[in-house]
Amino acid sequence: MSDLYAGTSGWSYASWKPRFYPAKLASRGFLKYYATRLNSVEVNYTFRRFPAEKLLAGWIEVTPAHFQFAAKAHQTITHIKRLRDTQESLDRFIVSLQPLASAGKLGPVLFQLPPFLKCDLVLLTDFLAILPKGIRIAFEFRDDSWFCEPVFAALRSANAALCEAESDRIATPAVQTAGFAYLRLRKPSYSAAQRRQLAKEVAARLKIGDVFVYFKHEEAPEGALYAEALQAAGSP
Repeated sequence: MSDLYAGTSGWSYASWKPRFYPAKLASRGFLKYYATRLNSVEVNYTFRRFPAEKLLAGWIEVTPAHFQFAAKAHQTITHIKRLRDTQESLDRFIVSLQPLASAGKLGPVLFQLPPFLKCDLVLLTDFLAILPKGIRIAFEFRDDSWFCEPVFAALRSANAALCEAESDRIATPAVQTAGFAYLRLRKPSYSAAQRRQLAKEVAARLKIGDVFVYFKHEEAPEGALYAEALQAAGSP
């Protein structure tokens, strides 16, 4: 049976009090409380730093067994080397995530490419070939030159997901290329009608496989509340 994992892109926001976090909750208790209401989070921390084992051990300790951390790939891989000559950096990054993987809490790894990187099918194919097996992989392309059938076919061959991300400057097509779906919903607010439609779309995706949905965090708790409502709607 497929699972829905819904959350936000981060959790450390005191401004979510008191509508999401209790008014008197200390910041060190945010993740533990977050995990009582949501079952996944997208981690941006890993884009800038290789996470220390002690840090991940703390995250693992305060979250339940089913909780999933989606990790954004380190900028060395995506923005500095731009997928070229990345074997060493990739290996180091994957090893840094091993505590999450060993605990069964590693969700997809998101490779978010810079907006100035245009489609290069050979580059993508070569990079897909060195990715480790057994880890869910998603790609967020931020130039529309990538949205073409040869790219989709390459992703399908590697069971890598096309991250469907909303943006003010680009619209990702609703094309599923893997046995799971990865959605990044970046609007600051969604109407009730939009959220009902999203719930229907997610229900359809769950017939194919697990679905990971992350709302924009911002300074208000709307994203967390939307995720909680979507998770409730998607539960049997």
